[in-house]
Amino acid sequence: MKRAGLRGVLLILGGLGLAGTFLKMLYERSAGTDKEVDLPQIIRRFSDLETSISKLFDVLKAFEKKQDTVQKMLEEDRGRQRKAAGVEEQPEAKVQDQQKAPEKTKSNKLFPDSALFKEWGGNLSEDEQREAEGLYLKYGYNVFLSDRLPLDRALPDTRDKRCLKKSYPKDLPNLGVVLIYLNEALSIIKRAMRSIIDRTSKDLLKEIILVDDNSSNDDLKGDLDAYVTMIKKQNPSLHIIRVRHNEQQGLAYARVSGWRAATADVVAILDAHIEVHEMWAEPLLTQIKGDRTVVTSPVFDRVNFDDLKVNEYLPAAHAFDWALWCMYEGFTEDYYNLKDGSLPGKSPSVMGILVADRKFLGEIGVLDEGMKVYGGENVELGIRVWTCGGSIEVVPCSKIAHIERAHKPYMPDLGPSMKRNALRVAEIWMDEYKHNVNLAWNLPFENHGIDIGDTSERKKLRERLKCKPFKWYLENVYPKLDPWDNIVAYGGVKNLDADMCLDQGPVPGHTPIAYHCYYYGPQITYYRSNGELYIGGLKSHKYNDNRCITDVGEKNTEPGLYNCKEAMQKGMGIYWDFIQGKEMKNRETKRCLEIKNGNLLIQECTGQRWEIQNIIKPF
Repeated sequence: MKRAGLRGVLLILGGLGLAGTFLKMLYERSAGTDKEVDLPQIIRRFSDLETSISKLFDVLKAFEKKQDTVQKMLEEDRGRQRKAAGVEEQPEAKVQDQQKAPEKTKSNKLFPDSALFKEWGGNLSEDEQREAEGLYLKYGYNVFLSDRLPLDRALPDTRDKRCLKKSYPKDLPNLGVVLIYLNEALSIIKRAMRSIIDRTSKDLLKEIILVDDNSSNDDLKGDLDAYVTMIKKQNPSLHIIRVRHNEQQGLAYARVSGWRAATADVVAILDAHIEVHEMWAEPLLTQIKGDRTVVTSPVFDRVNFDDLKVNEYLPAAHAFDWALWCMYEGFTEDYYNLKDGSLPGKSPSVMGILVADRKFLGEIGVLDEGMKVYGGENVELGIRVWTCGGSIEVVPCSKIAHIERAHKPYMPDLGPSMKRNALRVAEIWMDEYKHNVNLAWNLPFENHGIDIGDTSERKKLRERLKCKPFKWYLENVYPKLDPWDNIVAYGGVKNLDADMCLDQGPVPGHTPIAYHCYYYGPQITYYRSNGELYIGGLKSHKYNDNRCITDVGEKNTEPGLYNCKEAMQKGMGIYWDFIQGKEMKNRETKRCLEIKNGNLLIQECTGQRWEIQNIIKPF
């Protein structure tokens, strides 16, 4: 299915709650990785869910009718109370006149498929719904509600209780806070500034730097200027610096602009859609005071994009997969053995928000300004910090509430920029492992056709800093990342005799099939030197399990597709002997993978030939 059609169906399915969200994630992921999604199959699997939700709507309508009855009973009770208190009832004529007056009609739900109105906004008028939906589509979060919330609203204290008992040095370094934004809502920026000023000690907060990456919104000019002027009058000792780009430069460049404008000992580079918690700065500054080469991150509590409520997030390491998509991951086993969730934990990377010694950050190259638009710059920083003499820590006693946008302001599909930036990181920093990024994005190792920009200056920086090789990083900092060093071939696997390809088949399911060759996600296969044959994706981490093509046993003529560890435990054959252009024979059972009358079978070998698209190394 073409992606335009997929996007249209997603809009229709937007009302299906988790189903709609899941499909949207699948679309975004496939759009970023050039992997197709079997949408008709997914839609069928959610049909039962759609029926359940329709029944739920009927229940809600019945509940609403019951509520009207309860409300009527309450009004009658209030009438009896008024009469008992001697309050004169209105004459019947007046009552009749009031009954003739136009009643306020109940608002219809104008945007039943909008994610904004799933849990929020049931009492809005139709005009208010239109305003709220328009702002949501523009910003990716609930600006209608934000504009009506106090700028100094209270946040729940989600810190570990042990944090409350900690004390911090008096002579901490001072702090400059950089807020990056592109067409951010004015009330969001105001609330970020207000929280920073109110919840950071005046002895520590030296400056706030606002970096505008060429916003087009009018209220981010005159209206924001007026607010900044007022803040300056209220806080004469606080420096507020404005940086405006004449053209959009992207996140990495904008963050570097903020760093250049800063003068404080320590710089905190934050998004503008945040609110800081009480005592957020002291734990970070204490770690940096103890070691100027440590780059720190607070723990982010999630602010819902729809109702702007704060949800506690537990401390976790900031990690990534081989496509360089960010993710949360547990700390090391040694950390948990300490049994103290208030302690800082080592992290392979940062999510993008970071706090560091300003001069040290400059010494190691700040951020790569060759990154475009969005994505990858945080992983690049993580690898560079660790391999070039520093470390990264997540500090649980520092909390920041961060809005999780429904969509980003830079562009609807971040996949192309993410792919390009990931290839740039790989070329500069990953040595012999750089092709794992190509594998993750299903790109050829050579001549992939993507311009990653001039990398010469960053390579010179790496040489000048005498940074350790990426192999050291994998072994000592991020051993959970699977090095994929024994993947010898990948791509579509075609039966040359039947002119059909190996396909993972229905998902969920355990039966691979033969299908006409189209060489996208469900047909992308990976062959390992130990004989394991994976299909339907390759897991980036050792703690995850790939899905192996298996010979289930002699009584079965159909091959199986199971998690490799599960298949081993059940005694299935998961190892295949294969030579390009020759048969695919199971090492344990000596039976072959073959296609007969369009069906994929395990049977006695008849010499059918298979060919895999891309050879990485001879096997």
